[in-house]
Amino acid sequence: MSVLFEPYRIGSMELRNRFMRSATTSAWSDERSTVKPEIIRLYRELAKGGVGLIVKGHLHVSDSGKAHIGMAGICHDYQVPKLKELTDGVHEHGGTIVAQLNHAGYKSIVDRAGPSEYQEQGWDARALTVDEIGGVVDAFGEAAGRAMEAGFDGVQIHGAHGYLVSQFLSSHANRRDDDYGGNLKGRMNLLNEVYDSIRARVGDSIPVMLKLNSDDFSPGGFTVEESAVVAGAICKRGLDSIEISGGGVGRKQELRARAQSGDPELAEADFAGHAEKIRKSTKPTPMALVHGIRSLRCMEAILENDLADLVSMSRPFIREPDLVKKLESGQQNVSCITCNLCHAPDNFSKKMLRCHVES
Repeated sequence: MSVLFEPYRIGSMELRNRFMRSATTSAWSDERSTVKPEIIRLYRELAKGGVGLIVKGHLHVSDSGKAHIGMAGICHDYQVPKLKELTDGVHEHGGTIVAQLNHAGYKSIVDRAGPSEYQEQGWDARALTVDEIGGVVDAFGEAAGRAMEAGFDGVQIHGAHGYLVSQFLSSHANRRDDDYGGNLKGRMNLLNEVYDSIRARVGDSIPVMLKLNSDDFSPGGFTVEESAVVAGAICKRGLDSIEISGGGVGRKQELRARAQSGDPELAEADFAGHAEKIRKSTKPTPMALVHGIRSLRCMEAILENDLADLVSMSRPFIREPDLVKKLESGQQNVSCITCNLCHAPDNFSKKMLRCHVES
């Protein structure tokens, strides 16, 4: 049997296999950012389908950090009971689930604010004050406490994809000249403080994880060399697991090729080349790799080449929540064709998350 289907441990979490469902927003919560029954059913189906580790789609840690309509929150006590129903459904079917905590920063639909003043794509964002940064740090810690009340097995900090933590790490987005800007050490301070705030709330026995960009793919942005430094430092701080992704504010599509591997078996894993460089600085902390992975052979090659310990996917699980069972039964490729209709403007936040391609 492939090692993909063997149990794996991250801190106190015993996973039934090496498959990870990367955080994927359903954009279907109510006007108070409380998850709806359809979302609870979605996660129940993922657990029934055999996924080893499920990451709940991002949860905003403050009202001002909401990224889009339908985003679920974890900043009010009234949001906890429905999240508890969600985690109960996952646990009933033998699954493990962590809460991804996020603040949108420049991407907020409530208050566009980040490390510096910033204009892009019609945005006109302001800079957070030092006091406001302290409030954000506290909000992450408080959200982690609510995640424990809601029955999550751990938490993941969203430090990728151009949201607030990612913005602070990027010299393209962060032009501060105080303790939260300047060189990489300064730009890392928000992440370090968020991690410490969460750890203080959940203790040492609860897994705290991070999703991190391997590269912003933006001019003057966060690079793979910087990512390796940040990843190594946060792992030494006590992080339990890191998931490698890519793409920040100011990203340019033509720069994405620099993250690829030269190994044909890893060609579909878009960030495999960068993962190899980052992996050297993170061991022995467990690492996951996400994006573009579509074949069983590539999944096995990721583990065989020691690029990561877990294979993380998003869109394939939208189409096939039972994908793990299918792969274990002999299916060689996912059936997702990466058409992106699941996140198309006509569907996103207007319909419950699902695959729109007929079987």
